[in-house]
This record gives sequence, C-alpha cells and structure tokens, in this order.
Amino acid sequence: MTRPLIPHLEAALAAAPAGALCVAFSGGPDSAALLHALAQLPAARARGLRALHVDHGLHADSAAWAAHCTDFCAGLGVDCEVRPVTVERDGEGPEAAARRARYRAFAAQLRPGEWLLLGHHRDDQAETVLLKLLRGAGPEGLGGMRAQRPLGAGRLWRPLLDLPRAMLRDYAAAQRLACIDDPSNADTALARNRLRHDILPRLERHWPHAVDSILHSAALCRAAAEALREPWLAALERLHDPASGSLDAAGWLALAPALRGPLLDHWLHRRGLPSPTTAQRRQIERQCGARPGQLPCIRWAGAELHVWKGRLWARPPQAAIDPQWQASWQGEPLALPDGGSLRLEPKTRLAAPLQVRLRRGGERIRPAGDRHHRELRDLFQQAAMPPWQRNACPLLYLDGELVAVGDRWQGAPAQALFEQASARPRWQPGD
Repeated sequence: MTRPLIPHLEAALAAAPAGALCVAFSGGPDSAALLHALAQLPAARARGLRALHVDHGLHADSAAWAAHCTDFCAGLGVDCEVRPVTVERDGEGPEAAARRARYRAFAAQLRPGEWLLLGHHRDDQAETVLLKLLRGAGPEGLGGMRAQRPLGAGRLWRPLLDLPRAMLRDYAAAQRLACIDDPSNADTALARNRLRHDILPRLERHWPHAVDSILHSAALCRAAAEALREPWLAALERLHDPASGSLDAAGWLALAPALRGPLLDHWLHRRGLPSPTTAQRRQIERQCGARPGQLPCIRWAGAELHVWKGRLWARPPQAAIDPQWQASWQGEPLALPDGGSLRLEPKTRLAAPLQVRLRRGGERIRPAGDRHHRELRDLFQQAAMPPWQRNACPLLYLDGELVAVGDRWQGAPAQALFEQASARPRWQPGD
C-alpha cells in the first residue's frame, strides 16, 4: 500500500493553488509519511518544501525529538525549523493547551502565501467529530476539521483527510522510516486517546461501517454549516462595531440559535480567542439581559467575555494585578502590571518625580478647574472607561496627593508639572 499515498499527493498538488509548502512535522508516523512522500515529488520541491517542528517541552525527550526531526529532514534534503513553545495550561486540559501553543507557533512562523500541510487523516477526522459530538457542538463543529482554512499569513491544508491511518502507517513501514513514538499517544486518560484505543474499536466491532457513517454525517453537517454561513455573516456585519471590536448583545441574542453559535465562534476566533463550552454559552445568553450597573464577566480557558453597555466584549484573560504595586516615574517609558505602558509625549523628563500606583478603592481627585473632589468610580463611569481597565489605570501621586489619573484627568499640580515640561502623559492600556 505504498503507491496510493504518492499519487494522491501528486493529484492534490496539481489541483492546489500556487504557494510554498511547509509540513507540520511532529516526527510521528503520519507526518513522517506525509513529508517523505512529498519529498519524492519534484512538484513539491519546486514549491520550496520545508518542515516546521514545534517543541512543546512537555517530555524529557523533547529536545532529542527535535534533533531527530532535524536529522530526518537533513536526510531528505529538506530544511527543518524547530520552534520551542511554552504550553500554558490556563485552566485547559493538556491536549487543548498544547494544541493552542502549537497552532500559535504555526501561525507565527508561516510565511506569506505559504501552505502549512498537516498529516491529519480519515481516522483523525472521525475522532474529531465524535469528540465534538460529546461536547455538544453544532453543525460547524460536527462538520469536522476543514481541509483548508486561513492561518497566519498563509493557509492550513490537510491533504490526507480521505486516507485511512493504516495507509500512512503501511507507507512508513515499507519505507522503513524512523518515527518518534510519543508515549502520551497511548495515555487513555486523554480524551482523544480513549476514543482511539477504546471507544472506536468497540463501535467498529458492533458497527463495522461506523467510521464511514460518522464521516457521512460530518459531510452533511459541513453542508448545513456552509448553508448557514451567509446569514450569520450578514448578521455579524450588522452587529459588530469595528472601532471597539464589540458585538450588540441584544441583537446577537435575538438571532436563531443556529446562527448565534457560529457567529459567536467566528467573532472570538477572529480575535484569537477559543470558543466557550455549551454551559458557558448559556451563561452568556443569560447575562445579555444584565441590569444597568451590573458588570457580568464569563471566563473560560484562554478567554473572558464581558457584558457592558449592552454589548459583548471579548479579550484574553486578565492576569491578577497586585493592587500594592507602585513605581517612581519621571517621564521615562514605564511598563505597567497589565502589560500596558505610561510615557511622556514628547519624550522628556519631569522636574519632580511622581509616584505611580494602582486603584485600591475610595480614591478621589480634584480635576483642574473643578471646585470639588471627585470619586474615581464616578469619573470612570461618566467617561465610560471599560471596567476591565479600571483597576490597571495608573494613578499619579505628588507628595501623597492624587494629582493625575492616567492621561484622563489632571489636578492643578500635575497640570503645572506637565506644562513646565511641555509634555503630556500617554497611557496605553494592556490587551
């Protein structure tokens, strides 16, 4: 069964648009078979065939695996780039966290117009559809992995989705390819491995055509998802505010559920954020009707969603900020705990240093020209400052008195100090 793989790839390349080729190379048998077969094709080499290996650093042998991949590619005369990543769990399971880190690296390293080829095959697709079903996915998720989609500056391509795992393993064995055996692939505590090694074999014993049926249903779901795409894209155009990146909450909630789900996922993915679970979606729907003054926030691994001023706002999770943080500042660029910054424009130095702190509660300031002191809480609300920025807003003190709030409000002492320097503060909030 060594011949079908190469003709399959030859035909796929002939039908694919132009663009350089990069194989996502783990060193396992599937990606090894894909890379080796492509290396036999002059058409693939003419398109700048190269490999990209992501070193997750999760196993004691990961450095040795990276070296193996480099040597394997050298034997084929193919360039191989090794990209180490840090896998941050952030409440996710190990599989999801590693996948997120891996795809982030893929997107960052892909060159303009380049195709990233993955070794996912027919059996992987069946496992994916079953996992999505068990997680309560709709037509988009149950449609399985897309054969192609945009990724970074290029496109992701899975050219082997029609081929069974056995064909790739037979090719690797016939070609005597040295492949990495990642022991985590046998760990049935992981959801996909449990499906692969336990559940699917049982299904196929009782229903020999189970994979065929799963993939047939996936194709129907994909067709349904494509039919729904045009109406929810039109709704997104209407509900999305490009300036703020937010969505109209009431308008989103009024959509039919079949449109609401994919629109939300697309909006989140476009912002580089993962989708919520079914339970979290229900929570978002319930919180869309929050009363004025309430500030609901729904969090899941890799994202947080705020309902504020009748709109949905999504962002990466906000790291915990130490309210006792403080720093002395005389105008130099200052990194803030939330990833934001404070600086003077134009670049200069103040005649006297200011103390920079964060909000601790109860702060008041007397803005220049105002006869009264104002509570920051009221100023923030009147200025419609997003609630997720308020605790990270830099507060500037002179001799123990609050004299400026970021670049929004200044008391007379701060105003005089900035005018003397012929400069103004500029606060850039974190992401």
